[in-house]
Amino acid sequence: MDSELDYELSLDQWQALKALRPPASARRRSNALVLEQLVSLGLASINDGLPSITPIGRKVLIRGSSSLLDVAA
Repeated sequence: MDSELDYELSLDQWQALKALRPPASARRRSNALVLEQLVSLGLASINDGLPSITPIGRKVLIRGSSSLLDVAA
């Protein structure tokens, strides 16, 4: 695994990161604490008061998580 993109995110963090994908007008409200955690990890950012996914966050989301693979197995 690429350690640069290997994040052990909680299910809430994954859900919040996935929710940042649609256009800003279609986004549902995210948990502020979880969003703050994603921002601190560099996976999300706040621009003009709106959360958005960063390029690293997009790569992490596409890559998935080894802990999620364990759940699916």
